[in-house]
Order: sequence, then C-alpha cells, then structure tokens
Amino acid sequence: MLNLSQRQSLQQKLTPQQVQYLQLLQLPVLALEQRIKAELEQNPLLEEVDDLETAAEAEEAKADEVASAEEQPEPKEAEKEEEAYSFEDFMNDDLDGYKATRVQRDDEERDEYPQPAETTIAQKLMDQIHLLDFTPEEELLSEEIIGNIDEDGYLRRDLHLIAQDLVLTHNIPLTDPQAEEVLRKIQRLDPPGIAARNLRECLIVQLEVGEFPAPLKEQACSVLHDFFEDFTMKHYEELAKKLNMTIEQLRPVIELIQRLNPKPGEGQFTAQQNYVIPDFIVERDGDDFIVTLNDRNVPPLRINKAYKELMMKNAGKNGSKRGVKPAGGDGVKDFVRKRFEAAKWFIASINQRRDTMMRVMRTIIERQRAFFETGENLRPMIYKGIADVIGMDISTISRVVNGKYVQTEYGVFELRHFFSDKLSTQNGEDISNKEVKKTIREMIDKEDSQHPLSDDKIAELLNAGGLNIARRTVAKYREAMKIPVARLRRKL
Repeated sequence: MLNLSQRQSLQQKLTPQQVQYLQLLQLPVLALEQRIKAELEQNPLLEEVDDLETAAEAEEAKADEVASAEEQPEPKEAEKEEEAYSFEDFMNDDLDGYKATRVQRDDEERDEYPQPAETTIAQKLMDQIHLLDFTPEEELLSEEIIGNIDEDGYLRRDLHLIAQDLVLTHNIPLTDPQAEEVLRKIQRLDPPGIAARNLRECLIVQLEVGEFPAPLKEQACSVLHDFFEDFTMKHYEELAKKLNMTIEQLRPVIELIQRLNPKPGEGQFTAQQNYVIPDFIVERDGDDFIVTLNDRNVPPLRINKAYKELMMKNAGKNGSKRGVKPAGGDGVKDFVRKRFEAAKWFIASINQRRDTMMRVMRTIIERQRAFFETGENLRPMIYKGIADVIGMDISTISRVVNGKYVQTEYGVFELRHFFSDKLSTQNGEDISNKEVKKTIREMIDKEDSQHPLSDDKIAELLNAGGLNIARRTVAKYREAMKIPVARLRRKL
C-alpha cells in the first residue's frame, strides 16, 4: 500500500561557482595552465592580459579617475531617480574588478634554451632490428613485441597471443617456435635482457651475452637455471651445499649475478618524462621566509574589452530608447550575460584559489619552521590542525595538499610530506612518525649485512632510545619504505 507523507531534511549543496573553485583548487600548476587555455578558447568574453598592457591600463585608469572627478557635473533631480537595470548597466558592471595578478620574478626574462630531443629505447631497438636479417613478417612481429614492453623493459603479454593477433589482423602465419626465435634475438640487442618475460630470463640472457670469466659464468648460469628459488630467498648455505662449494667460493658467483641489471628498461620506455614542477617556491630571507606561487606561466585574465565595446555599440544602435526591444536582442543579451558571469566567476575562482593556497602554505611553514630552517625535525601535523588555523574545511586542505609540491633550499617536497601522525616518547614528547621511519632506515643502512637487524631488534633498540614503539609498528613502517625483511637483506 502506498502512503503519502512529508519529511523535512537539511541538505548542504554547493553552487556551480563553488564547485568550479574546488575543481581549480585541486589542480597542480601545469593542469591549471591547461584549464585556463581551455576556458580562453570556450569563453569569448575572457582574454589574456599582457604584462606591459596591464601596467599601461593601470596608468590610464588612474588618469581617467582624476579627470572624471574634476569634470563630473552635479546630477539633475530627474536623473537621481532609480532607473531600471539596462543592458548598458550590465555591460559596465564591474568589468575591470576581477583581474588576476601575477608576481613578476627576476628570472622571467631568462632565455628559454631548447632541449635536445631524446631517442627512446623503443626507437633504438627498432634501429637495431632493421639491421637484422628479419623477414617482413618477423619485423612486424618485432614491432608488436616492442609495443608490449613495459617501462622496466619486460614483455608482459603472452608471446603466443601476440603472434595470434598478427594472424587475425594481418593474416601472417607465424608458429610459436618462430616467435620464440624472434624474441630471443630481440633479447640480445642493446640493452641485453630487454623484452624478457621474467627476472630469471632477464638475468640469464645478460649472462649469456656478456663477457664474464668462464668458471664464474658457468656457475652463475647454474644458480639461475637450477636453484633460482634458493638464490632469491638467500638460502646461501643450502645453495653452497647443492653446488658443492664453500661460502667463500659462492660469494663471487652471487656478486656477479647481483651486478646484472634487473630492469633493462630503467623506466625509459615511457615517452613522457616525469618532471616535478613545484607549485610553491620558499626562499629564506634572514629570519623570515618568502613564499611565492610558481605561476609564471599562468596568464593574468580579464573581461574582453573589445567584445564589450562591440556589444555596447550594437546595443546603442538597436535600442537606445527605453522600452524598445531590438530584433534578436534577448538572445544576444542572454549569451553575453551567461558568458560574462562565467568569466567573472572563473577569474574570481582563480584569485580565491591563489589566496587559499598561500594561506595553507604559510601555515605549513609556521608549523614546520624547524624543518624549513634545518631540513630536519618534522613535527607531527594533520590536516585538521591547518584547517582550524585558517578556518577552512579539512577537505579544502586536502585539495590544496594532494599533488602539490614546494621547492625549498633542501629539495622539492610534496606537501603531504609535511603531514604525519605522532608517536610518544618515554619523556612525554611527541615525535613525527616520519622521523621514526628515517631513524629505522638509518639503522638498517648501518647494520651488519651478514647479520641484519630483525624487526624485534629494531623495536628493542628504539625503545632503549626512549621511543615507545611495538614490533608490528616497526614492520609496518619498514614495509611502507619498501625495505625487505632481515632474511632478504642478508649478504655474503
């Protein structure tokens, strides 16, 4: 049975302008530049302002204000009456009140030197393949193999499926042995081991094509072919027994394998270079810090004056008298009004984004002053602490922090680097968990490689140093830093 009832609820909704501001707030500087370019293309009432033009306009506006103040006549009584809001009033409404500002940095006039084009590993491999005695079908298979290599240099797709695709798309019959032979030749190009299907195959290929002493090479191949699991698990005593060798005899064999390259691609297979562009620049000035937004390529924006003057001219011709409605005028007005509002809100959102980001960055510096002075001693800090200081929501702080970087005299850091939970010391003080992780890493770096520290031992040493920490917490921090367990850190 259906029942009708009334229910009252309180909901919090964001306006389109607030949504736009939050979207701009979470963009890093490069994404913001692209967003502004897209908005400039979509909105004809929005335009970019040249720096020289901005200075000239400021002087002109100042002169106009002085002249206007001197020549302004006393208004007649009839003109003092309130009039209806006209199209001309709308076009004059605060057009110049929303201009994005930009800090001019001393290095903006430096020459931009062109960067040389880099040849990718894929291109280098193709150049080498052209020198091999491949048939057109085999060369096409080679291209498909190279196209399926990941950034570490491994072939992650099944070779049989790659060959099968060629049969379906190009009607090229290639048997699995033929495909294996093509892959074998690719793996022996420079860099050797490229296009291997696993670590074991990658290391074996490098041993086979490399110039190494014959006895060591033979023993290393035996380790990889027959006892790879013992090698990866570092069961050196068992491995020495199986090879009928002493630990001292096994040591140079293991060292030879460890000198091989486990990632022949070395991250160069992606065409896009992973550059970090800082959003903030923090510079030391005596006892103070100067914070600058790295927005040198973000253009100042304004309402398009040429478009405004054109619309004002058309409006004056079509209906200068009150009550006269020009043909098609409503459509033009609606279009201009919507574009005008969109342009104003976009510029205002950029200015609000700049203000919010600067407030957050300055508060971070105040809270982490010791780090910005020395490069060490991070204090525990969470998003709520910053939100309470500047009077904003935690989600706003999260949007500012995520994906943003700051350049300091100690390096470039992601803003999330300055936020961490706390651990208590035995004297009641709080310490950042990132400082604890740093201490754990230093202890592991200094450990005896033949007898590495266990998680229990690290926890025991940290507690002896005055820090309250459990073994499972040490294990969690070690795993977060991608440090293997003690058994896998052991060396001969």
